[in-house]
Amino acid sequence: MRSDKDNLIVDLTFKFALEIIRYCEVLERDRKYVLARQLLKSGTSIGANVREAQNSESKADFIHKFKIAAKEADESEYWLLLCKASEQYPDPTQLLLDLESIIKVIYKIISSSKSKSSHQ
Repeated sequence: MRSDKDNLIVDLTFKFALEIIRYCEVLERDRKYVLARQLLKSGTSIGANVREAQNSESKADFIHKFKIAAKEADESEYWLLLCKASEQYPDPTQLLLDLESIIKVIYKIISSSKSKSSHQ
C-alpha cells in the first residue's frame, strides 16, 4: 500500500470516509437505510475522486476530478444537514466541521490549479 502521508487532502478525505462509514453503520443499526446509503456513497466518493486525481493524465483531468470531489462533498453536506435537522438521527456536527475543512482545501486546490494552468 502506498503512503499518502505527505498529501493533506488525500489523508483528510480518507479519514473522513472512515468516519462516514462509522456514522452510516449507526444509521443502518437505527434502520435509517435511505440516508445511510446516500451518505455512504457521496461521503466515501470524495476521497476516491481526490485519490484518482493524484494519477490524472493532465491538469484539466486533475481539476475535473477535484470538481467531482467538490460535488460529492456538497452532496454529503446536504445529507448531513438533513440528519442534523432530523430529531431521530445521531448528531453529525463533527462530520460537518470536518467536511467544511475538506471543502475549503478542495476549492483552494481547484483555484490554484486553474491559476497555474492559465499562467503557463
